Amino acid sequence: MGLRENLASLAANPYPGRGICVGLSDTGKSIFQVYWIMGRSANSRNRVFKAEGTALRTAPADASKVEDASLIIYNAMLELPKVYIATNGDQTDTIHKAVASGGSFPQALRTRTYEPDAPNYTARISCMCDLRGEKPDTYLSVIVKTPFGDGAERHCFEYETLPRGAGYTVTTYAGDGTPLPRFAGEPYLLPLDGNAEEAAETLW
Repeated sequence: MGLRENLASLAANPYPGRGICVGLSDTGKSIFQVYWIMGRSANSRNRVFKAEGTALRTAPADASKVEDASLIIYNAMLELPKVYIATNGDQTDTIHKAVASGGSFPQALRTRTYEPDAPNYTARISCMCDLRGEKPDTYLSVIVKTPFGDGAERHCFEYETLPRGAGYTVTTYAGDGTPLPRFAGEPYLLPLDGNAEEAAETLW
C-alpha cells in the first residue's frame, strides 16, 4: 500500500499543517483517530491539547500571548454515543450538534466553508466514525477554496471498510509557501503500528 513511502513523504513535507488519520489498529480490534496540529505564526504555535472528559480541546499555552483565538481555540474531538468526531476547527461543534439532532456528517458540513485566513484560506478537515450500525461508517471531509472564485469545494469520502494497520489521512497543506499550497487529491494511507500511543508517535 506504499505506507512507508507515504510516511517518508510526510516526513519530508516542511509544513503539512493540521492532519487527521483514521484507520484500524494492526490487530483489527480498535479504530484509531489521530489528529495533530502545527503552526508557523507565534499565535498558532501558542497552543496545546487539553483533555476534558471525553472532549479534546486546543488551549493557549500562554493566555497572555493570544492575539486572535477565533481560529486556534476549538473542540478538536467530541463524542456522542458510538459517534466520534475529530476536526481542525469549530466545525467539530457543527457536526456534533447536527448528528445529535438526527442530521448527518455531510449535511452538517454543507453549512461550513474554508477558514477565512487570507491569503491561505486554510482547509477545514473533518472526520467522523459512526459505530451505531452493524458495520462502522467512517467519513473524511476536506473543504477548500475553489481556484475559480470565492466558493468552496467540499470533498467527502465515506468508508465502509478500514484498512488494518493503516489509516486514511488528510492534511491542511501540501507544503510550505506563501500562500500555503492546499491539500489536493484523495486521502492517502499512513501506517498505524502498535497501540494508540505508538501509532501517534510514529506519525508525529
